[in-house]
Order: sequence, then C-alpha cells, then structure tokens
Amino acid sequence: MASQSQGIQQLLQAEKRAAEKVAEARKRKNRRLKQAKEETQEKMSVIQQNFQKNREVVLSQLLSLVCDIKPEIHVNYRING
Repeated sequence: MASQSQGIQQLLQAEKRAAEKVAEARKRKNRRLKQAKEETQEKMSVIQQNFQKNREVVLSQLLSLVCDIKPEIHVNYRING
C-alpha cells in the first residue's frame, strides 16, 4: 500500500512539474508576442515619419512631371519628303 501511495505522489509531482513547464512556456510565448508587436509598431512609426518627411517633395515631383509638358518629336518619327 505504501508503494502505491508513493507512486501516486510521484505522479502528482510529475503532473505539477509539467503544469509549471506549460505555464512558463505560455509566459515566454506571450512575452515574445508582445515584443514582436512592439517591434512592428516601431517599424510603422519609422515608416510614418519617413512618409511625412518626404510627402511634399514627392507630390511636387509628381505634379511637375504631369503638368510641365515638354513636347518633343519621337526619335522614330520620319518626315517623308
């Protein structure tokens, strides 16, 4: 009978250790997910700053290309004389 209760105690201890390992793994996973989310937010912040910084320059270049038309004869155009 004593060996049977000793076996039960060992099983209970093993179950407790397994539960602790699972809990620790969950904590690590949650920490990593939080860290990944913060890294993504940092990257998005940098992208937003670059967008704000370069926005006016890009818009003016686009408008310049669209509005400042310089008509030229195409290089393949032949004048038949």
